[in-house]
Amino acid sequence: MNEVEEWQADLEAAGELTPAVTNRILSVHDDRGAQAIEAVSESRVKEYRDFTVVVGHDDEYVVEGRGCGCRDSEYNLDPEDPTDLCWHVIAVAIARRVGEVDDHDMWYSDVRDFL
Repeated sequence: MNEVEEWQADLEAAGELTPAVTNRILSVHDDRGAQAIEAVSESRVKEYRDFTVVVGHDDEYVVEGRGCGCRDSEYNLDPEDPTDLCWHVIAVAIARRVGEVDDHDMWYSDVRDFL
């Protein structure tokens, strides 16, 4: 089990961001972990019928598994390193485990047309 799987298992078991789990997320992911926790606390993780989306500061980012359309994922992350994740992916992992995903019973592709 890698460090990401460990904090995710601990978070799932706790069902909330305890100080210990928060410290583990920050120790593994640094600033990306802090940004992810902030996004979850601000309800910026949205689940649509077709995609999970994280609302960033400048745009919205579609997250699918470990994949994200952000520039950080595209240019800075090592796809071979399981701990090297963008903050959008980390935010989705946290939000799902603590029940903080904002559900929308609609298609994101329809909503995106209005943005």
